Amino acid sequence: MLENSKVLIVGGAGFVGSNLVHRLLNICDPEKIWIVDNLLSADISNVPIDPKVEFIFGSITSEKILKKLPKDLEYVFHLSCFHGNQSSIADPYLDHENNTLTSLKLFETLKDFKHLKKVVYAAAGCAVAEKTFGEAAATSEDAPVSLFHDSPYSISKLIGEMYGNYYFQRYDLPFVKARFQNIYGPREILGAGDWRGTAHTVWRNVTPTFIWKALHHEALPLDNGGNASRDFIFVEDLVRGLIACADNGNPGEAYNLASGVETTILDLAKMINKLTHNPTPIDLKPARDWDRSGKRFGSTEKSKEKIGFEAEVDLYEGLKLTIDWTIKNKDLIACNMRKFQIFVPEVGKY
Repeated sequence: MLENSKVLIVGGAGFVGSNLVHRLLNICDPEKIWIVDNLLSADISNVPIDPKVEFIFGSITSEKILKKLPKDLEYVFHLSCFHGNQSSIADPYLDHENNTLTSLKLFETLKDFKHLKKVVYAAAGCAVAEKTFGEAAATSEDAPVSLFHDSPYSISKLIGEMYGNYYFQRYDLPFVKARFQNIYGPREILGAGDWRGTAHTVWRNVTPTFIWKALHHEALPLDNGGNASRDFIFVEDLVRGLIACADNGNPGEAYNLASGVETTILDLAKMINKLTHNPTPIDLKPARDWDRSGKRFGSTEKSKEKIGFEAEVDLYEGLKLTIDWTIKNKDLIACNMRKFQIFVPEVGKY
């Protein structure tokens, strides 16, 4: 359905957004793709040079940018965010500016667009998952939502869902929520973007951090002994899920983009060490003082039944592909990391 369509991707230079752009160009043949990205946590190298792609530098909160959006847009993917939990704890105001205001101002603008077929929002599966270190159950789309959260990031992602629900009910905005689990894969560049107040500006998510450290024969740090668990989904699977949400998702509904497989962080570390031939023992650390998320994974039943989405790449194969990409792009990654050597001295040795 996205063939010959006009598509806006907010956050299209980022990890997920850039993979979506590449898949749309290679598979869906859209008429035009507009990317809006302020490169706060992204690198311009992720944006393909293609006559169908127009890159607009800046935040979607900019009135100038919002006024210039084509009024005949048909599909919008809202993927921008203030990455991630630790950065939001360090600067809740900046999280509000880049997670909450982005959603509100974008939806307020889009409510008057007459040609929209779907607005797909990158929601956070972690925000609705039960907080437990006991046995985890698969989180379904209708899971109850707590009013107590570990980070401003989690709060603002939920607010984005709520704003979207409001504009769906009040203005018939064709709003669909894609609930992400833990994504990994090519084009997630350590250190991409600007300094955001913590070392996690560099280290990002667990998978690229573990892969980089393992390739350099460093000890992989396991918070809480690696007992936490997550649902890891390969980025190429996830962007297929985003397109399935755009093609088949019902406005007002949420769909998990998940593998449905629970993997402990300890098992993830062991798998990465094996694939990278890292001889250095794992470094067991205490739990993070802010994190009570424990164990979680997503239910896949609704997405499989309603939008025809099912993950295809298992973790072992996905990690191999991600490690190969990391090796091929080690100079780009190292360059991005070195920007922050003054804040994170240990990245300078790379």
